[in-house]
Amino acid sequence: MSMSTPLRDALLDQLRSGHWRAGDRLPPERELSAHFRVSRTTVRKALSDLRQQGLIEQTVGSGTYVAEGVSARLGQRVQQDSSRHTSPAELMEARLAMEPAIIEMAIRNANQADLQRMETCCVNAESAETLEAFEHWDAELHQAIADAAHNSFVGNVFNLMKTVRAQSDWGQLKKKSVTPERRLAYQSEHRAIVEALRDRDGVRARELTLAHLLHVRQNLLGY
Repeated sequence: MSMSTPLRDALLDQLRSGHWRAGDRLPPERELSAHFRVSRTTVRKALSDLRQQGLIEQTVGSGTYVAEGVSARLGQRVQQDSSRHTSPAELMEARLAMEPAIIEMAIRNANQADLQRMETCCVNAESAETLEAFEHWDAELHQAIADAAHNSFVGNVFNLMKTVRAQSDWGQLKKKSVTPERRLAYQSEHRAIVEALRDRDGVRARELTLAHLLHVRQNLLGY
């Protein structure tokens, strides 16, 4: 994992602000070293880190250039940085606000392939031999429901929430909170939600989703 440094962060700011755009040539190492008052070694390390992230390209004898597609990669980086600073409590608060709210869209727009994907997630979660595998298919099910809304913004937000669920704080809490009995309860709740979606019963699906999330919060956070 790359380490944050003042120089690297300063270079990232130049990229985010559009001061340097795709195809632009960056100043030579000696100029960056003098401007930021750091050693050439520090400059090389920062540039190497940005190159590994696909933000710049270096050509021997030609120089360092801003990579094509830098804006998209910077957008992904912002998502990753945000996910690292989101606590499990914040994630649960967001899930309680958003997941029941998108049920109507999922009811209205879900097709047969979406429903089959949900079924597959349920089957794989139920047959998972480890908590990590169960948690993966649990997250995939909630993502499948969000994707069934067929709204790209909703899908992207839920993808970010799935990223947060993969971080260590959430995983450690899940390990402590999920007993075999609770896992069976979650699986039953998931099945009921999918069945309500299959029946196009928005009221029941919303109520079941809210009840499931409140159950998860109680087990995870104690309130």
